[in-house]
Amino acid sequence: MARGPDGQGGGAGFSLADQLFNEQSIGDLAAEYGQLPGFDGDDFANEVLAGFGDLGLLERLDWIATCVENRLPTDFPAMVEALRAAMPPELDPSKSDDDFGRFIHAVPGILAVRHGVEDHRDLALDLIYDATKRFSMEFYIRPFLNRWPDETLARLDAWCGDDNYHVRRLVSEGTRPRLPWARNIDIAPDVPLRFLERLHSDPTRYVTRSVANHMNDLSKVMPEEVVTRLSSWQNTQEQTPKELSWMTKHALRTAVKRGERGALDLLGYRAGDVSATLAIKTPKVTIGQPLDFDVTLTSPEALPVMVDYRLRFARPSGEAEKVFKLKAAKLVKGTPLTLTKTHKLKGNASTFTLHPGAHGITVQVNGQDVASGDFELLAQD
Repeated sequence: MARGPDGQGGGAGFSLADQLFNEQSIGDLAAEYGQLPGFDGDDFANEVLAGFGDLGLLERLDWIATCVENRLPTDFPAMVEALRAAMPPELDPSKSDDDFGRFIHAVPGILAVRHGVEDHRDLALDLIYDATKRFSMEFYIRPFLNRWPDETLARLDAWCGDDNYHVRRLVSEGTRPRLPWARNIDIAPDVPLRFLERLHSDPTRYVTRSVANHMNDLSKVMPEEVVTRLSSWQNTQEQTPKELSWMTKHALRTAVKRGERGALDLLGYRAGDVSATLAIKTPKVTIGQPLDFDVTLTSPEALPVMVDYRLRFARPSGEAEKVFKLKAAKLVKGTPLTLTKTHKLKGNASTFTLHPGAHGITVQVNGQDVASGDFELLAQD
């Protein structure tokens, strides 16, 4: 999920927090917990909604958990019994992807961390196991990895072979070294490789996407090991060729942008003799308008190519670069290939602010810089 934990994104006025947590969703949660003896669902919903204010997404989750917690037994084993009794049915086990669950069902994970890390480790991990079949628990397994690494890793070893693919995905997703929004984990990044070795052959895309994302994280700290491991998976043939091809491309996407030779070679994009001509059709661009350019490639041999481009941005504190995909193609011997691109330079992007000044573009083919040019970015009127 690309949006940050403040719950904002998707354009001016959009709030992911409001979309996920509102009268309807909190009413649904109130109905589930309202089945518990002595739990007043209407009072709960009113308190939750009144307390949202300007809270962001993760802050709203904590507030919801607090409102639930205040209405449950204070004894953790009894609290767990109540949380289990209020759980919705498990997510559909016949699906294989795109079944993340609802954020409102993160409450058991939050309370498992609040009350179980120190004094009720095993019971809390049991609760996380049950809860992840309703909503992904990757945020909430991580405090246990930090406090009880050996014991938690032993659990994850067992969960690798679980019948439920949400449990199997938790093993990969929860141990990612750079999981978005989540707290860091202290275990060495190579420790979970034993899990990925087993999970890469999983029959569900939900799991294999997590494995590929995990490998992409690892490519930033141990790139050679990632290429070696992916190559070995090709040789063992425990995953279907089509799925492993998709996983490999997804796992190496950042390495490809960095132009790493090992990653490009594994994907079949070897170094070659490519000549290029870059034509910037809009040498002066106003913020909010598109940058238009063509690049023409020629090679003396037939060659598969991965074409990216890097934009160099003027910043108050210096320059910055971002890499963008252009096209994967095949060059025919001696035959020019022209690629055309329109890149809109948005002035209201939430993640990157544009500044007027001298900018540049560099075209990269199979990890090699082949052409570059400059353009001027103008301020909006």
